[in-house]
Amino acid sequence: MAGIPHDHYEPKTGPEKWLNRRLPIIGLLYDTLMIPTPKNLNWMWIWGIVLTFCLVIQIVTGIVLAMHYTPHVTLAFASVEHIMRDVNGGHMIRYVHANGASLFFFAVYLHIFRGLYYGSYKAPREITWIIGMLIYLAMMGTAFMGYVLPWGQMSFWGATVITGLFGAIPGIGEPIQTWLLGGPAVDNATLNRFFSLHYLLPFVIAALVAVHIWAFHTTGNNNPTGVEVRRTSKQEAEKDTVPFWPYYVIKDLFALAVILAVFFAIVGFMPNYLGHPDNYIEANPLATPAHIVPEWYFLPFYAILRAFTNDVWVVQLVNFVTFGIIDAKFFGVLAMFGAIAVMALAPWLDTSSIRSGKFRPMFKWWFWLLAIDFVVLMWVGGQVPTNFTSWVSLIAATYWFAYFLVVLPLLGVIEKPAPLPATIEDDFKAHYGTPAE
Repeated sequence: MAGIPHDHYEPKTGPEKWLNRRLPIIGLLYDTLMIPTPKNLNWMWIWGIVLTFCLVIQIVTGIVLAMHYTPHVTLAFASVEHIMRDVNGGHMIRYVHANGASLFFFAVYLHIFRGLYYGSYKAPREITWIIGMLIYLAMMGTAFMGYVLPWGQMSFWGATVITGLFGAIPGIGEPIQTWLLGGPAVDNATLNRFFSLHYLLPFVIAALVAVHIWAFHTTGNNNPTGVEVRRTSKQEAEKDTVPFWPYYVIKDLFALAVILAVFFAIVGFMPNYLGHPDNYIEANPLATPAHIVPEWYFLPFYAILRAFTNDVWVVQLVNFVTFGIIDAKFFGVLAMFGAIAVMALAPWLDTSSIRSGKFRPMFKWWFWLLAIDFVVLMWVGGQVPTNFTSWVSLIAATYWFAYFLVVLPLLGVIEKPAPLPATIEDDFKAHYGTPAE
């Protein structure tokens, strides 16, 4: 697809021309900042800059923390206390890093749900969406390994439970689990591996982010209407767009300032609110915590993992059909990863020709029910299992899969959408009027 017509960088001075012929980095920066952006973007398009900030702050604080951390089972917990008590500003650096992970996931969930609502996964942006899902998976891996490093009780037992899931894979599960752990159980080799990968993966994420940005700069930004920017001429494209600088840069920076005010209030006044108190107890393989729970951003998928027990008829049926190969534990693992997979497959599961949920009356109800369902899964994932929470998690997990595998394909057939605006310019005028007005 051809890009949106716009003015490209033209070097004027001698040094600029010399540099541009050898390394056109100024032209790349210019085209990035001045890229034509749909003029009707709303406040849900601020999360990109928040996520970029989070990635940078996590890498910077992570590098500083790595200078003082010791990845050894007898020293890791003490080294974290050393950072908190003896390193200049160490407590603040650690709290920014720990709470930065929560801000990272908070922003990415809003970013993903915005994409699901406005159809940002639809053609021609399928590759952009898939790259985004890969970033999300890399984030989950990085966060999980980072949670193990403080070597508290929840760190140790969380690692034991999660790595134990790989052992449920028939045939190859135990070798994979042993390879992950570096031995038969969570121990020093595990901590070393997780520290190395936790340090490495953020740079992999940064590379994926660069490709993600490149991808949507190639196809152009989606917008609340789902209507594409006119590309027949530069004059028409200018009616639908504004340059990213200064319009959206200033808007994004304002939004980032507001979010950071809240973020640093949390870091300064309630830095441990989102953590678990058991993680301030040094890891003890002989003392199991009463209730093992992951960080809040893993809870929805943890709830799906626990939802499918031996009592569920689907699990019993699959177990019977596969002659016992897929038991309840393995079924739960498949469901947990399947919950992410169906989200990644949304571009092909959604059969509607209308991109934006704004013009899909039936879709809106099902989508907001999905958003509520996600919050319910998050809540139930943090609860002690009971008959009631087991039923809630099973119903919520069932709806998650039903939304992507049943609702989205059917809505494209039965739903009657509302009329779309002819152009982005028409939608903008409908909301804000013309300059003359």
